[in-house]
Amino acid sequence: MVQHPAVLECAVVAMPHEKWGEVPKAFVSLRAGEQVTAEELIAFCRDRLAHFKCPKAVEFMELPKTSTGKIQKFQLRAREWSDSESAIH
Repeated sequence: MVQHPAVLECAVVAMPHEKWGEVPKAFVSLRAGEQVTAEELIAFCRDRLAHFKCPKAVEFMELPKTSTGKIQKFQLRAREWSDSESAIH
């Protein structure tokens, strides 16, 4: 997904799913002045990856980072699993 010209950075974490237990969800930060829809990004991924590896949902946001610039994926995971009774790891 980061190969898409509109994407500045992204992180993919698992989100709960009734049938499969968990599926990929992408959190994306866009380049300044760029616009793209979630459907366009998912289609972009489907052209390049196996379908089970493609995100089922995309959320656009400023990604949480450490002081050294590393994306804090544990915060994104906690956010996705907060309403779930159990988390699959």
